[in-house]
Amino acid sequence: MKDMMVGVDLAKSVFQVHVASRTGEVQYRKKLSRKQFCAFMAQQEPSLVIFEACGSAHYWAREMEAFDHEVRLIAPQY
Repeated sequence: MKDMMVGVDLAKSVFQVHVASRTGEVQYRKKLSRKQFCAFMAQQEPSLVIFEACGSAHYWAREMEAFDHEVRLIAPQY
């Protein structure tokens, strides 16, 4: 999964996870709770994780970097 991108839509209790290859081919989508999300990402091989820049995105970025993922925060309009 080194060539994978994981897009995450952060919300209060449920996160939408969108996994795609670097070329943009969708692999799968999941709806996960906060606990499930952390466990799911801990099992994934290091990949690019993309968050919308918001209040909690910085916290989750640090958590993902602890699992050796590369993290990028993008502006909300994208």
